[in-house]
Amino acid sequence: MAERIPRVPVREQDPKVRATNFDEVCFGYNEAEATLEASRCLHCKNPRCVGACPVGIDIPGFIARVAQGDFPGAASVIARDSSLPAVCGRVCPQETQCEGSCIMGVRFEPVAIGKLERFVADWTREHPDKAPAPEVAPANGHKVAVIGSGPAGLACAGDLAKMGYDVTVFEALHKAGGVLEYGIPEFRLPKDSVLRHEIGAVADLGVRFETNVIVGRTVSIDSLMDEEGFEAVFVGTGAGLPKFMGIPGENLNGVFSANEFLTRNNLMKAFRPDYLTPIHAGRKVCVVGGGNVAMDAARTALRLGAEVHIVYRRTEAELPARREEVHHAVEEGIVFDMLTNPVEILGDEKGWVRALRCIRMELGEPDESGRRSPVPVPGSEFEIPTETVIMALGTSPNPLIAKTTAGLETGRRGGITADPDGATTRKGIFAGGDAVSGAATVILAMGAGRRAAAAIDRYIRG
Repeated sequence: MAERIPRVPVREQDPKVRATNFDEVCFGYNEAEATLEASRCLHCKNPRCVGACPVGIDIPGFIARVAQGDFPGAASVIARDSSLPAVCGRVCPQETQCEGSCIMGVRFEPVAIGKLERFVADWTREHPDKAPAPEVAPANGHKVAVIGSGPAGLACAGDLAKMGYDVTVFEALHKAGGVLEYGIPEFRLPKDSVLRHEIGAVADLGVRFETNVIVGRTVSIDSLMDEEGFEAVFVGTGAGLPKFMGIPGENLNGVFSANEFLTRNNLMKAFRPDYLTPIHAGRKVCVVGGGNVAMDAARTALRLGAEVHIVYRRTEAELPARREEVHHAVEEGIVFDMLTNPVEILGDEKGWVRALRCIRMELGEPDESGRRSPVPVPGSEFEIPTETVIMALGTSPNPLIAKTTAGLETGRRGGITADPDGATTRKGIFAGGDAVSGAATVILAMGAGRRAAAAIDRYIRG
């Protein structure tokens, strides 16, 4: 019986070893492990896992094929709904989505859906001669522009290309991938082997990528539509504008946003000795925040040789980061200073950070989101000696597109106003992902990109 087979553990690098390198932490399943884990699926009549997947992958369908050893068939099932399976299998918060809804998880451990998706994607990449050919409709003569090559833009572009559209993706940076390229560390998502392959698969559908194009500076949305003949535009520019606390000392040398720190290390390869990108970690680092970005920044700084503290104003139970990321950070030796809130960054006589002044917190009444609000404990201030402070407090959408495009409205937090299908206040312009919602997850952005692709198709055909 499937329920009597325990969940197959995934092999990982030893924590002491991986804390010194940028190689991928998880090794993933081999064929035998994947087939055994897939056999645990109960193939429910009403699979809740599918409803909990933002892109609606036929999860029981692909898992059944893995259990039979039909890995190309499994890849075909996934490809109908996802253009980034190797990415999603690695970075999606499965525990709160598909796996969190798995019936097996009521009494036992849920099926390792994410690890199986990763296995199928990796197997397909390693056996290109057995990879299923994507189904692409004949060219229909219509042009669509996609702004931003992150998960929302890639999902939208991939779906439109399969429908026969002539799609061009415009990317501001020198490499496609958006937050997948600049925000997620190498040890969670290898760029050259995994990410480049998945973006290449989107390009193989006929999608063109133009990098180093800042829409709103180099070109405008109006010029793309009026002069270059694009009939619709999808804005998937993400949320790359970092937030700070507004406390004294944030202008000292040695204070960074997590965005800058991770971009230098990931996109600009500062961790590699053959690259000359400057990056400052120092001997002691404090990362302020408790989300996945905070874990990524902390684990990156650790690998650059620092002693690292994560400073978070609530308890471990309220950490918004994935459980797996927190577990890995603890294993690697990162110190968690919980119920602690920074009030000032202290500098030395040369203008460099020397300490983070904090105050102890206690949990009070629940806030709007239902989480208990942290309240300062009077007289409990103390200092943490540090050379670097990394602020990982979330990000908001860049206002450039909205400011340079007449008739495009934004909400209170700077996100582009759009309906659930991505239609904005300007005819022919659609938007989705973090550019609309603010910082969220890769898979939610992909879901928004897919919905927008369907809406763009209806708009152009109608």
